[in-house]
Amino acid sequence: MVAKTRGRRRERSYLRRRGNSFQVLVYSGVYPLTGKDSYLTDSTKNERQVEKIQTRLLAQVDQQRQATTKATPAYVLDSWLEVHEAEPTTLAGYRRAAEIRIKPALSRVPIAKLTPRVLEQFYAELRRCRNRCDGWPYVEHRTSEPHDCDEDDRTTRRRCQPHQCRPYAAATIREAHVIISGALSTAVRWGRLQSNPTEVTKKPKQPKPPTPKQAAQQVEAAMAQDESWGALVWLYMVTGARRGEVLALRRHDVHLDTGMLEIRRNIVDGIEKDTKTHQIRRIALDEGTCDLLRAHRKRYEKQVCGLDEEPRDDAFVFSYQADHRRPCDPDGVSHRYKTMCTSLGIDSHLHALRHYSATEHITACVDVRTVAGPLGHGGGGTTTLRVYTAWVAESDKRAAEVLASSVASAVPSDLVRTPLFS
Repeated sequence: MVAKTRGRRRERSYLRRRGNSFQVLVYSGVYPLTGKDSYLTDSTKNERQVEKIQTRLLAQVDQQRQATTKATPAYVLDSWLEVHEAEPTTLAGYRRAAEIRIKPALSRVPIAKLTPRVLEQFYAELRRCRNRCDGWPYVEHRTSEPHDCDEDDRTTRRRCQPHQCRPYAAATIREAHVIISGALSTAVRWGRLQSNPTEVTKKPKQPKPPTPKQAAQQVEAAMAQDESWGALVWLYMVTGARRGEVLALRRHDVHLDTGMLEIRRNIVDGIEKDTKTHQIRRIALDEGTCDLLRAHRKRYEKQVCGLDEEPRDDAFVFSYQADHRRPCDPDGVSHRYKTMCTSLGIDSHLHALRHYSATEHITACVDVRTVAGPLGHGGGGTTTLRVYTAWVAESDKRAAEVLASSVASAVPSDLVRTPLFS
């Protein structure tokens, strides 16, 4: 192996013998995430193939170095956010995620070197630790100024503590992937990149929705805590509506006489606004859900009478205030749901109930177009299929098992022992 010496020019490629094989190594630059030297390698037992392998690897490196642009991900992200069409709150969240999570890790390398390997390792680091530490123990100092780690800080009243790895949630990592994918797609359209590496990058896993058994446990636990809280959790399950859409419901949006729910508004960051698709949609309610909401309405009317006030049609359906003049805080609802699931030993979050609703409808053989309606997906169900492809496959598997069991019960007992029915 060629030694690295100061003042000596680095060899672009070299060959080394490993047992009966020949290994070709070609220097491809500094690896973006670690700052260490990176090499493209390939091996062969045929010495005649060495030159061909070397030529191919050198061509790959040259193609990376001769990219049409030296734009960095930070520049591409900022450019994309300037033209991306989305709600102001969504754009604010994307900018915050880019500044906190994406730019510190990927901003110093050309976008041409953002390979699927780099992105997948970046996602793995976020799953391991939000500080992207190297795994070695260290102390998290409360300030960059000289100080005594054992003394309490007068403002924060906390001592410097040993670092503990805290991974990002799966939803946070998926958000980073969405942002990177959107920015690089724009770079391709603008001719600054030949292809988008996120198209072949292994996407962060999407959490599974709760099983029917887990959903029953959640409803039971919610009802035990508070009947109003139980009604809220139940409504999320049966409608599949977004978090802010349910919290934005007012009394006049719930038509219990006809069993119909109107989704007209959404609450994001404490602001009441239109729905994500800027459309009103209507969701049919079963009789059991209507009875649950009738009982919830009676509780509200009793609370208002205790305040010597009259019930208002524009009162919010779900509120922590007795007069229901203000809706529940969305983040507070998510936190309460997460805490409840943790106490039950269930790994879930509030948005998973939206997946649960879609999964159960699809499993029940409801057509995708009908499922897309309550969810608020456009395109006649194309978005539903794209988002819930995994759940469609799961429901197909369950349907196949039901069919096989049905056939097996109808055939003679001696045939059931065959591999097909065993």
